[in-house]
Amino acid sequence: MPRPKAAVAVLTVLGALVAAGCTTDKPAATTPSAAPAASAQGSGTGAQSKFFVQADFDAQLAMRSQPPEGPVDRPWEQAIAPKMTGTARYKKDGPYHLCFSNAAVNNPWRQVGWKTMQAEVGLHEEIGKFTALDAEGKDDKQISDIAELQAKGCDALIVSPNTTATLTPAVTAACGKVPVIVFDRGVETDCPVTFIKPIGGYAFGADAAEFLAAKVPAGGKVLALRILPGVDVLETRWSAAKVIFDRSRVQVVGVEFTDGDAARTKSIVSDYIQRHGRIDGVWMDAGATAVAAVEAFEDAGLPVPPINGEDQQDFLQKWKDAGLTAVAPTYPTYQWRTPVIAALRILKGEEVPETWNLPQPKVTAENLSSYLKPNMPPLHYALCGCEELPGFPETWGGRKG
Repeated sequence: MPRPKAAVAVLTVLGALVAAGCTTDKPAATTPSAAPAASAQGSGTGAQSKFFVQADFDAQLAMRSQPPEGPVDRPWEQAIAPKMTGTARYKKDGPYHLCFSNAAVNNPWRQVGWKTMQAEVGLHEEIGKFTALDAEGKDDKQISDIAELQAKGCDALIVSPNTTATLTPAVTAACGKVPVIVFDRGVETDCPVTFIKPIGGYAFGADAAEFLAAKVPAGGKVLALRILPGVDVLETRWSAAKVIFDRSRVQVVGVEFTDGDAARTKSIVSDYIQRHGRIDGVWMDAGATAVAAVEAFEDAGLPVPPINGEDQQDFLQKWKDAGLTAVAPTYPTYQWRTPVIAALRILKGEEVPETWNLPQPKVTAENLSSYLKPNMPPLHYALCGCEELPGFPETWGGRKG
């Protein structure tokens, strides 16, 4: 007999299938140099991000080779080099009211994750109520949402921040009233009981940049495509790539923001092809519009250069069908299960990692076939960790068989 599902009070507005660029943490955009790559200054990568921390960069790159602890078949419960913290002061009897302040559901990655989180909630009969508010990609709305949730009698508050610095005061204030779990994107305070993330943005950015540095010939022209500024995990992806490119002999001819829009991505790539005659590699801080970048080369009648995407099905299928030279770093959507598990452990007084570093696999030519899911829609992410959840595959837009 299936376990009873929690009552779910969800206030959410589904956005368009693109990442909205509505933030307030906006540093100046990078203006790349056209000079040949020979040094950090001459590589065309511009100034380093204010988010860059050398020690964190070194730690994340080292974690890529560290084995995680935890159940081998449940990577969303695993942790790399965890430092545990006690939670006895939060212990209380259920049923529990969990609350969630979500940055947005305005891109396919977040939509897959949100479905996965809701399915995880449904597994736990001790969750009596689950209340979620969608900030729609707006800092001011999320600040208001967090304040509103504190008045709803939440036993624990999960937060996925829209931007980093701007949301920090709201999260800090909430920590004084309820145990807070932050995941996906970080804030500039250590007051949350746990911060959950895959290894992180540095690892993602370095995986892609190392691949391109190895595949693009010396002096080759690389175009870097970013979604939006001011989000720590995206800033660190680019800042890691900058370090790798600065050490390499490639020339970064452009660093452009796409707002996660496929048409804009395709237009930018086409413009650079016309401007430079050729582009020898494409680095992306997220893979949602990777297929659009590929199509720009196809439409121009040019071979697709080395490129990175992500574990989104349309890119993986294009990779296989077109025989691309590609790699797909990941930021697994299975991380959306972990905050629910963490919240319950905290409310039961069990230890949790202070920083919960989840495994972050990489899709390569050698393992591509294991991540392709022909029965799933183009915008589905392979590392959802949702295959055994009730409602799969239909809830995620797939079909059985």
